[in-house]
Amino acid sequence: MEQKIQQALHRIEQQEQLDILYAVESGSRAWGFPSKDSDFDVRFIYRRPKNWYLKLEKTADHLEIPISDQLDICGWDLDKTLKLLQKSNPALLEWLNSPLVYCENPQFIAELRQLSEENLNEQRLIYHYLHMAEGNYREYLKKEQVRIKKYFYVLRPVLACMWIQTYHQRPPVLFEELLTLPDLSADLLQIINDLLARKKQGDELDLETCIPQLNQFLEEKLTFFSAYVQGLDKGPAISSDKLNAFFLSWLKA
Repeated sequence: MEQKIQQALHRIEQQEQLDILYAVESGSRAWGFPSKDSDFDVRFIYRRPKNWYLKLEKTADHLEIPISDQLDICGWDLDKTLKLLQKSNPALLEWLNSPLVYCENPQFIAELRQLSEENLNEQRLIYHYLHMAEGNYREYLKKEQVRIKKYFYVLRPVLACMWIQTYHQRPPVLFEELLTLPDLSADLLQIINDLLARKKQGDELDLETCIPQLNQFLEEKLTFFSAYVQGLDKGPAISSDKLNAFFLSWLKA
């Protein structure tokens, strides 16, 4: 599949007349718990020739290219990327730290990662993960029977909130790194690890009775972070001057 992905990325560059500066895997494969039939979700950052950005007419700042049922490829233009970086966009921050990289311009990604560490907006990050967890909890886990994989749709963002609160850093992409948090009990870790093993084996769609101890943990954390995030200072964003300088330095002549 990696060869197919590389070929697709090269074809996009040729057809769209752009440079792909960075391409990674996102979703369950990047998180470290794909199932046997998980899709490949490829995400990339690209730049176009300088004159493209000088056109009077508005042009799309992203590309969505479904290749097949198993392969989905989406990309963000450099200008869109930097605007989202200024807002500490969680999806972008996860791209920048994905463990599965398909291609990269080493200097570009090193500079972009360094820029991303400036003025990390903890409030915005927690709001994002909290909203994700709350929505998935309401939709999937407030039932007598649930599917295994739905627990991870709530667990991962809840653990991400805990990581931000504990370390004041962006949370790691790999799910198992989140399990190193100091406040997770041995009993809870056993439950999570058992579910994780079953998901990887392909049991993710099995319906079964909800797990009271896990649901209680999630409900307590959702309640806590709903209040906690209200008291956080939004903090300053990355300055527009820095973002503009970065943008101009990486425009293709």
